[in-house]
Amino acid sequence: MDRAQSSPDGPLSSSVIAAAFGNALDLASQWRGSTAPNPPVGCILLDASGDTLAAAAHQRAGGLHAEALAISLCRANGTLHRIHTVVVTLEPCNHAGRTPACTGAILETPARHVWIGTRDPNPLVVGGGGEHLADAGLSVHALVDLDDPAAPQLAEAAARLIAPFAKHAVTGKPWVTVKQALDRHGSMIPPAGQKTFTSGASLDLAHQLRKRADAVLTGSGTILADTPEFTVRRLPDFPGKRRHLVILDRRGRVPASYVEAAQARGFLVSIETDLADALTQLGRAGCLEVLVEAGVDLTQSILISPHWDEHVLIRQRPDPAADDDITVRYRANSEPH
Repeated sequence: MDRAQSSPDGPLSSSVIAAAFGNALDLASQWRGSTAPNPPVGCILLDASGDTLAAAAHQRAGGLHAEALAISLCRANGTLHRIHTVVVTLEPCNHAGRTPACTGAILETPARHVWIGTRDPNPLVVGGGGEHLADAGLSVHALVDLDDPAAPQLAEAAARLIAPFAKHAVTGKPWVTVKQALDRHGSMIPPAGQKTFTSGASLDLAHQLRKRADAVLTGSGTILADTPEFTVRRLPDFPGKRRHLVILDRRGRVPASYVEAAQARGFLVSIETDLADALTQLGRAGCLEVLVEAGVDLTQSILISPHWDEHVLIRQRPDPAADDDITVRYRANSEPH
């Protein structure tokens, strides 16, 4: 298959770019929950034949961005001179923060083409990275313009990947995911003596949601009824990550012993009385995503409010041997684009 155009500086085929975007998105998704207040980003560097030279993702704030890390890998393995195309899930930054601008790192390579999954949503960023690279003579392309059947789905995945970052950049508030489980009778309350009624697959999902969250929000009733740990247990957690644990408690019912035990587990615990104020404070702390794990009253109260973005609903099927039915919906003005 002819993977590139006849000219060594020409663009690679759409199928090669689509595959690279798929790999970049998969790689970045592994670090969701580790990068706040930065977004998760993946980058693939290709040579003129469409072969992958390096693949990297941003792993935590203060560390190298995905593009800079991928370029450093090429420098280390002696393939820097072969970089032809940069495929990155988010527009490269054109400003220096804890790390230098990624546009500068790209311009120090021989890359001639840059494919961008989604534009930087930060309204404070003046002069986007894509524009800067184009002004420097590189051919800059958007994933939405890729002529490939997989492009729409890939573009949706790229937007979903940074949806929490996008909301925080525009509003200063975190993305709020509400997890709700219903048994076959439509109840959220587990049988007496049990803490859950969901399947193993649903429990795995619950811990995946915790892992990607920067904060867990719950109510005093849940604390008193279950004494939950809210830790990530069914898969490896990010080493050293400290999550916020926000407990809505208007009547001061949560015992100090629970707070102390949660702090010993590594949580940054706060007792709040107002949901909106709590979310504002979490946004100021740099949290990108909040996971709501609460009882019936608080869950329903949030779902009828404007304070949620994503609702993960787990329904127990009538057949006890079957996996639960899992659906995800977004609030109308929160759906990633």
